[in-house]
Amino acid sequence: MLATPLCELSSLAAMIPHGAMVAVPSENAGVAMAATRELVRRAVRDLHLVCVPVGGLQIDIMIGAGLVATVETSAVTLGEFGSAPRFTAAVREKRVRVVDATCPAIHAALQAAQKGIPFIPLRGLIGTDVLANHPDWKVIENPFQADDPIVLLPAIRPDFALFHAPVADRNGNVFVGRWRELLTLAHAARRTLVTVEEITERDLMEDPQLSVGVIPALYVTAIAEARYGAWPLRFGDQYPIDQAAVGRYVVAARTEAGFQDWLRDWLASHAAQMLA
Repeated sequence: MLATPLCELSSLAAMIPHGAMVAVPSENAGVAMAATRELVRRAVRDLHLVCVPVGGLQIDIMIGAGLVATVETSAVTLGEFGSAPRFTAAVREKRVRVVDATCPAIHAALQAAQKGIPFIPLRGLIGTDVLANHPDWKVIENPFQADDPIVLLPAIRPDFALFHAPVADRNGNVFVGRWRELLTLAHAARRTLVTVEEITERDLMEDPQLSVGVIPALYVTAIAEARYGAWPLRFGDQYPIDQAAVGRYVVAARTEAGFQDWLRDWLASHAAQMLA
């Protein structure tokens, strides 16, 4: 652990080395887009991304920028904006390895790591192509009931969890509210890196209204303040998705040249300036 969990955004991003397994949440639960920009600036390579449980704009950008070797996910999509163009191109050109999963499988495997157990059973996979293409998933007979096969999934233990949250205090406690999957991520990962909209002087664990939605500092490695740190994506009730910005990305990212032009502009931008 650091002497203090608070650091600059560039220092937080610098903690993720080449080849790390990094777990990131879906766009409904706080995507650390400002930290993603710093990772692209650093040109980190060969990352294994675990989408919890699906990926979107963040994943597409990281793949397009050449950061990713493997994506473990149940889907990568831009939702109402359509398919993820850089992900689609990379899969077609075999520049990225995709480990196909299901939403329940990813959550269950993370819960195994959270509980400190090497594997976890899960139903609903037998007979699917997902199981057929997962040699690391094992089918066994239920030891407590005859003729009842069940699938065992190995635990997913990420090197890092990376996400954006509303607020943290100077002790390292992070408020995530109803996004309980972020608590699972923090428990499952070896190190947890968080960007937040603000740092508060009050102790979040001392507030009975907030403490139930707080990840204790014990599970948090580093925190960086990043105002509008999820932009251009929606962040809870604090700000909506920037439809125009995402729309511009989708048009640009249809081609490699267009994506590279967009990337140069994005790396030169700052979310707080864009939304001020």
